[in-house]
Amino acid sequence: MDTTDVPLQAEMVELVPNGKHTAALTTSTVPSLAGDRFEENQTGVAEMEEFLPHGAEKKQTHFTDFEGKTSFGMSVFNLSNAIMGSGILGLAYAMANTGIILFLFLLTAVALLSSYSIHLLLKSSGIVGIRAYEQLGYRAFGTPGKLAAAIAITLQNIGAMSSYLYIVKSEVPLVIQTFLNLEEKTTDWYMNGNYLVILVSVTIILPLALMKQLGYLGYASGFSLSCMVFFLISVIYKKFQIPCPLPEQEGNITGILNATTVSTSDYQNGYTVLQDPEQDTCTPSFFTLNSQTAYTIPIMAFAFVCHPEVLPIYTELKDPSKKKMQCISNISIMVMYLMYFLAALFGYLTFYDRVESELLHTYNKVDPFDVLILCVRVAVLTAVTLTVPIVLFPVRRAIQQMLFQGKDFSWIRHIAIAVILLTFINLLVIFAPSILGIFGLIGATSAPCLIFIFPAIFYIRIMPKDKEPLRSTPKILAACFALLGVVFMIMSLSFIIIDWATGGGKSGGSH
Repeated sequence: MDTTDVPLQAEMVELVPNGKHTAALTTSTVPSLAGDRFEENQTGVAEMEEFLPHGAEKKQTHFTDFEGKTSFGMSVFNLSNAIMGSGILGLAYAMANTGIILFLFLLTAVALLSSYSIHLLLKSSGIVGIRAYEQLGYRAFGTPGKLAAAIAITLQNIGAMSSYLYIVKSEVPLVIQTFLNLEEKTTDWYMNGNYLVILVSVTIILPLALMKQLGYLGYASGFSLSCMVFFLISVIYKKFQIPCPLPEQEGNITGILNATTVSTSDYQNGYTVLQDPEQDTCTPSFFTLNSQTAYTIPIMAFAFVCHPEVLPIYTELKDPSKKKMQCISNISIMVMYLMYFLAALFGYLTFYDRVESELLHTYNKVDPFDVLILCVRVAVLTAVTLTVPIVLFPVRRAIQQMLFQGKDFSWIRHIAIAVILLTFINLLVIFAPSILGIFGLIGATSAPCLIFIFPAIFYIRIMPKDKEPLRSTPKILAACFALLGVVFMIMSLSFIIIDWATGGGKSGGSH
């Protein structure tokens, strides 16, 4: 047996979920006569213990207990909602700094790699009967692995929630300004984004975050996805309504837009034929490399991170199986892949190089009082607000795994962790300089760990050597996968540091 493996008796007492300590201790006290092969058999028994009901056994209540009643469709909604967030607003900017072809290649690669990493997670989970990311780390590397996974999940999801609430902070004042038909922003408290993000956190996010189980948020996730579908349809529609180049005039320019769009002869396949100096600004680029390209891969990787939510959703799934959960993951990734590409493409073809890192701000330049864009803002705000509780669940789970392992469920602790997390994130959002900085830094550090490195190395360590030797094809692929994550992390961080050192980071953040 591998010298780094945790003693089986202690491991099964801690790791087998749903309080099934009796069965775990019974199997773990038998002498290990067959090495890793015996260990595999015992963990197989542990996995069956999780799936099969226990009639006579009195079940203890722990914070990892779930009844497994969430349907297939609700699970797709929850995972899709976890994947899709504020990242979709930065993809048009990413396309402007990579070109259409390079962007499509990178988006496809990241989507496929994300699906493969979920496959590794589910396979590792099935071997040892564990459905907690942090405990997979413990099973593979002991306490250091558990802490590394918990810290990465915490950083990643705090970054995600920060980006969502940053959108609330920046967009809610604009929505109120439009509703009140104000030309300029006033100094009233209800126009202050800092106050408004706190108000939204307390009145909407906190009550949803206090739900005991993730499955209860399925309907909220479905509504959130419908809001983002409306956003996508509006982006496609606006492509054919907004002229290029944009009229250089301040204020409400609806009349100019109407006058410009009447003459369809000014357009040929979306390209404007007005003034020669402006030709290049309305021509799409298929392959681009510049200083802002460094942000592109982290933004895209951040957009597909859903791995901390996979195992909790798997735990609550009705009639669970690895094949069923993989199907849920593939459907969710495919739907988000199509939405990401279409939103990025039509957002980019609307503004070309003038697109900002936050797409909705770019529409504000065209017509701040556009009713459709106002509705889009409200839809996006609703979607990202309803996503925050989904992302908060794995962070709270990671904190409980680190600090309160084996403790019975406590409403006081459940509520206190949510309140502390939201308070910290609100402080972070109020002082964060730009949403692009959040995307770049978090995407370049924790995202590679959760997508590439951890699933691969956990799989290599957990999969028994007699079943798959170290030099077997699956483990070689997993090792290459982990190496790819390390290279990706180093390159992304290097590019971002260089960009900031040369002053590009500041310009990029406000672009």
